[in-house]
Amino acid sequence: MLADMSDSFIDRHQDNWTALRRDLHAHPELAFAETRTSDRVAERLALAGLEVRRGLAGTGVVGLLQGRRPGPMIGLRADMDALPLHEANDFAHRSTHAGRMHACGHDGHTAMLVAAAETLADAPDFAGAVAFIFQPAEEGDGGARQMMDEGLFAEFPCEEVYALHNWPGLAAGSFAVHRGPVMASADQFDIVLHGHGAHAAMPHQGLDPVTAAAALIQTLQTVVSRRTDPLKAAVVSVTRMQAGEAYNIIPESVTVGGTVRALDNGVRDALQLQISEAAAGIAAAHGLRATVEYRRGYPATVNHPTQADFARAIAEEVAGRESVRTDLAPSMGAEDFGFMLMDKPGAYLWIGNGPGSGGCMLHNPHYDFNDAILPLGVRFWRALVQRRLPL
Repeated sequence: MLADMSDSFIDRHQDNWTALRRDLHAHPELAFAETRTSDRVAERLALAGLEVRRGLAGTGVVGLLQGRRPGPMIGLRADMDALPLHEANDFAHRSTHAGRMHACGHDGHTAMLVAAAETLADAPDFAGAVAFIFQPAEEGDGGARQMMDEGLFAEFPCEEVYALHNWPGLAAGSFAVHRGPVMASADQFDIVLHGHGAHAAMPHQGLDPVTAAAALIQTLQTVVSRRTDPLKAAVVSVTRMQAGEAYNIIPESVTVGGTVRALDNGVRDALQLQISEAAAGIAAAHGLRATVEYRRGYPATVNHPTQADFARAIAEEVAGRESVRTDLAPSMGAEDFGFMLMDKPGAYLWIGNGPGSGGCMLHNPHYDFNDAILPLGVRFWRALVQRRLPL
């Protein structure tokens, strides 16, 4: 039996947590600059009686809560940063900073995890410890990796880690659980084709990198369509091309750049190799030289089956079996919680944010987190801790 499953504490504090979420929304901060946000989080955790550790990855915060008896430690993670996007909403809690907004719901994730910490601190009916991990810089800057590099799991030896992310388009009151890949890896590449400039009216006097770039772009499309198992999702998108500045000059070089996504880290490795091979081959065929800069970003976020099954059971307990989806396809978006799942077993779940009216999805200037789902997220975190660390 779960200890003290009464919702009275949650009912009494829901308005307070909504106010915290809206305050965070009104004061968005970008990657590694979440100073006000981390101050608010640390203050709330300390008032609840948690041991607070600050400074990992600069603005990271970890709150440690001990249960009634000794036992293992698990980690629960929320992201804190906002996006460089101008908010188009006009409600009272809209962003007070032009060009910055919480368009991905990290304000809601943070408020939800603070609320879970306060709820569990009020009745720490579990055996072990919980590290509440508030991470900076999820939006492309790898705050998870930096916290880990600075000793997150050495200082807080979590046996498992879990995270929730809101998901517009998924009904409020529901969850989605994946038994394996949830989000894709995200890498970037820049390929420079080095030729020999010439007058455009006398192309035979040069080595044209523009025609080679056209061939390269076509060839890169075959990396997925002809060299990747069609049952394993992957994306290679060329998104930028930089060449000359004049109409009558064949340029010395052309740069082709883009992004690479995969749900399998082995496929990711193969894509990197195949892109380099394609660049070298096309360059050689045109008498050019190619240089490739391939930058690895986030790995695929891949749930561990045992922890995913456990998290699904908890979601079914708090939301009802009919409200837990296991049939949704993974997203080709990326998430740096993947770094943590490469180091620790765990799971990353989606919690429904509602219909996403008018196409208002994540990273949209009209987006807002749905405050009505805060209590469900808190119940999920509480039940997960009490089931995973039973007295």
